[in-house]
Amino acid sequence: MMKKMTQDEAKRICERLISFSKADECRVAISGNRAGNIRYAQNSVSTAGLNQDTQLSVSVAFGKRQGTATINEFDDKSLEKAVRRAEDIARLAPENPEFMPAVGKQEFKATPTFFEQTAAIDPDYRAEVAAQSISLAKKNKLIAAGFFLDTLGFEVIANSNGVFGYQESSNLSFSCTARTEDGRGSGWVTRTANDARLFDPREASEVAIEKAMRSVDAKALEPGRYTVVLEPAASSDILSFMFNAFDARQADEGRSFLSKKGGGNRLGEKMFDEQVNIWTDPWNADAPVNPWDSGSMMAREPMSLVKGGKIESLQYSNFWAKKQGVAAKGRAGNTIMAGGNKSTEELIASTKKGILVTRTWYIRSVDPQSLLVTGLTRDGTFYIENGKVKHPVKNFRFNESPVTMLNNIDDLGKTQVFGDGRKSVVPAMKLRDFNFTSLSDAV
Repeated sequence: MMKKMTQDEAKRICERLISFSKADECRVAISGNRAGNIRYAQNSVSTAGLNQDTQLSVSVAFGKRQGTATINEFDDKSLEKAVRRAEDIARLAPENPEFMPAVGKQEFKATPTFFEQTAAIDPDYRAEVAAQSISLAKKNKLIAAGFFLDTLGFEVIANSNGVFGYQESSNLSFSCTARTEDGRGSGWVTRTANDARLFDPREASEVAIEKAMRSVDAKALEPGRYTVVLEPAASSDILSFMFNAFDARQADEGRSFLSKKGGGNRLGEKMFDEQVNIWTDPWNADAPVNPWDSGSMMAREPMSLVKGGKIESLQYSNFWAKKQGVAAKGRAGNTIMAGGNKSTEELIASTKKGILVTRTWYIRSVDPQSLLVTGLTRDGTFYIENGKVKHPVKNFRFNESPVTMLNNIDDLGKTQVFGDGRKSVVPAMKLRDFNFTSLSDAV
């Protein structure tokens, strides 16, 4: 069961555990989590639950030999037993050729990841979320299925060099699919927020319901290259393949879209349209994350990845930073892409002929070096003509690369937040020549 530790309690436990260690170094991580959920389908609640847990992980090293043990009890006997187990494992382990010593003391500036309103969510709140969604679906003669999850937690890191960090967090996520009774129309929505005051289950459910009602009697449209308006959710799932690929080692070793032919990386090169600006920032108000990188225990800093379409920086592990002779920094926990002030409706209004994509699904990598991916549209795809949505169209399979997409930007719209672990902020986008390769009969 999760026991919410205060910062002082956590520090005492970490100091006590480290004092038991006889190894060259000791690292500690504690995480506590309470997750409540409610799930509904066929306009009825199917499950509801609450999971709680607190765990401690201790890692020690003798030279380059490492060992780790995990426990969920915090008395002195259990703490010492975990340390001895980790030390026994370390003595038996082979040397890690890429081992990096524990980092020195860091300064962590707290980030706004915790909100009382989210922490106060209870079973009545969850039931009301489901009830509002189901009620709206029934009113419109639709069938709804959805999942609501709220989490409350804390994380602690410490090491024998004096590092200590404590951070509380809260988050909620919601998704809903609404379908017509005959299965010919389908709509979907997703929402994520740290602060429950920013979430409205009625507004979210109405988005899915409206799409379901409008997507009935979809017409077949010939595959090909079209101007598209991608809603933020459709953009997010594709761009995530690129957001996770700013790793210097992969680029230097020829395994990424940032690799240069003949060796090296493409740092400093212009690779995208000038409208593209991407950065990381643990203190971002919309997508705050812990102020440290849990893997290295180093402090995170704001970092510009792409500015005006030009690659500004890459992310280095401690090992690769040392090998390449660059300064190591904590790896990012979020990715933010700048958008514009226009709503999706305004992007549609400026489109003479195109396709509105509200969701992309089942996306898989085809070629990591070009970031080519394949996937399907789903839950509401529409034909645009003379600035208006004319009618629904059958879903497509697409083959496209985020690199190509971000070179074919006509306009960018408002952003939305996604993810409850690694967060991203992504805009709606109007793009040229999006490549639809075939039709899909799925609704």
